[in-house]
Amino acid sequence: MSPQELKTTISSGLLSFPVTDFDAQGNFQPSTYAKRLEWLAPYGATALFAAGGTGEFFSLVSEEYGQVIKVAVDTCKHSVPIIAGVGGPTRQAIAMAKEAERLGAKGLLLLPHYLTEAGQQGLVAHVEAVCKSVKIGVIVYNRAVCKLSAASLQQLADRCPNLVGFKDGVGEIEAMVTVRQKLGDRFAYLGGLPTAEVYAAAYKALGVPVYSSAVFNFVPKTAMDFYRAVAADDRATQSRLIDDFFLPYLDIRNRQAGYAVSIIKAGATLVGRPAGPVRPPLTDLTGDEVEQLAALIKRLGPQ
Repeated sequence: MSPQELKTTISSGLLSFPVTDFDAQGNFQPSTYAKRLEWLAPYGATALFAAGGTGEFFSLVSEEYGQVIKVAVDTCKHSVPIIAGVGGPTRQAIAMAKEAERLGAKGLLLLPHYLTEAGQQGLVAHVEAVCKSVKIGVIVYNRAVCKLSAASLQQLADRCPNLVGFKDGVGEIEAMVTVRQKLGDRFAYLGGLPTAEVYAAAYKALGVPVYSSAVFNFVPKTAMDFYRAVAADDRATQSRLIDDFFLPYLDIRNRQAGYAVSIIKAGATLVGRPAGPVRPPLTDLTGDEVEQLAALIKRLGPQ
């Protein structure tokens, strides 16, 4: 898949981040991860992000990373494109990018480099170095310590033909409008705020028509129904699902930092697709919170 083909793919529909399967001791479990991907692939996501944020990229060690990407690519090679998460310090991100490309990933999602703050020129140098280390397409995740200005993105657009996507996880409307106006159709634009459904209609109005869904991991039919409602400007369906599911879901998710991942794994367990516990420093939901989530899922009906 060429970078431009990746751009077209990620612009055409819903995307998602599968969770990464661990056993009770927290070790990567390839067999159940492959079954998870086989289950999710037919529901209609246009691409899946392996080892993304919801996949606990930040807790994977180097040898596990290659295993996760290989299982995802091998499992989905005839069904849905796999985009590999990469990140951390520049040399680590480059090493991961090269490994993901070697294993057959169709593109990369460049996650924030974590902890160290940097000026715009440093961020540009970091993103440019990763892009130039591979031939496949790259999507940059604008979030946390990696907040790129429109001017910086213009520099990167000029220097890196394979940088084809901009995923926003910040939610600053003025900045997003500025980026969209300045860069036009140079990038595919993706909504990347946690529980993106809540922001989907607003982001579509800003010229960001697609997003990645975490709840696709355990209520894939509902996730696709909501995406189709956004695409069709079906406000009645959006409003019903936001009231019945997403707002009460957010009430649980917002109780602890890190629950954006933990609640997804809890949901997967509740629908019979357990992925094991989250790794520290994340914590799992309490028993009461799991019961509340179960009630929300039951209200949605069969998936």
